[in-house]
Amino acid sequence: MKAFLRVRMSQQDAHYAGGLVDGARLLQLIGDVATELLIRHDGDEGLFRAYDSVEFVKPVYAGDYLEVHGEIVEVGNTSRRMKFEVYKVITNANIPGHESACEVLDPPLLVAKASGTCVVPKERQRKVRKDG
Repeated sequence: MKAFLRVRMSQQDAHYAGGLVDGARLLQLIGDVATELLIRHDGDEGLFRAYDSVEFVKPVYAGDYLEVHGEIVEVGNTSRRMKFEVYKVITNANIPGHESACEVLDPPLLVAKASGTCVVPKERQRKVRKDG
């Protein structure tokens, strides 16, 4: 099962000088995709138990458009193992005198990746899975 979210980073998302967005904001977006995956799979939000890995590959700035892709890669009794990738799909063109100019990135630029485990207690699982 897969899901994705597209969002534009705003000045409110910028945490550092130069409009740099902090990694915690990216983790929040990953958590939103994880929640959607759990709702679609189990009919419940569940809880994020732990990240196995998180890697911030490239910087993200206010004005960048991001896509957060997530996928359930393994299903246990109550655990759902997931993988995520965050891509920058549009960025500021940085053209002097044209501050609002932007570029569509083709291909998109991988800016972060993560994996982790979410849990949906058995009594909260409302959907009957094909595998059980």
